[in-house]
Amino acid sequence: MDVPSEIPHVQQITLQSDLTCLACLQTWFEEFCDRHAILVRWDDTQRYRFKLAMVEGFTNTVRHAHEHLPAETAIEAELALEAAGDRCDLTFNLWDRGEPFDPTQLDEPEPGTLQLGGYGWFLLRRLCDRVTYSRCSDERNRLTVCSQVLTDAPR
Repeated sequence: MDVPSEIPHVQQITLQSDLTCLACLQTWFEEFCDRHAILVRWDDTQRYRFKLAMVEGFTNTVRHAHEHLPAETAIEAELALEAAGDRCDLTFNLWDRGEPFDPTQLDEPEPGTLQLGGYGWFLLRRLCDRVTYSRCSDERNRLTVCSQVLTDAPR
């Protein structure tokens, strides 16, 4: 793979803890993709899956982690495009100020059954190559979703 010279590239944004900020998050992502040749060539399905993971992470932060916090509570987000050898990864980090939770304690929904909520963590894991969640030393939580950028996928 021919890795462009603009890599690595990191961009950050701070949003309020409000679902109306979803449009801003999505626009920020699309503009980031449009500025990087390797992402402009990214297959539409790859781009959609990654954006859906970002939206799911942000939505869960607002609805759950920040449920009892003011809407002005900051949510910091970061996109990082990095190349190592012949691979290129796009990583989305999201920091919140809610109480920590342990995703390993979540029961995976049974196939073929319906329940109200509880699908977010499992959806993230299926949309991206790597998903992690951790508590930071500054008492924030960090969600990381990462996908390899496949530039040779058929359209």
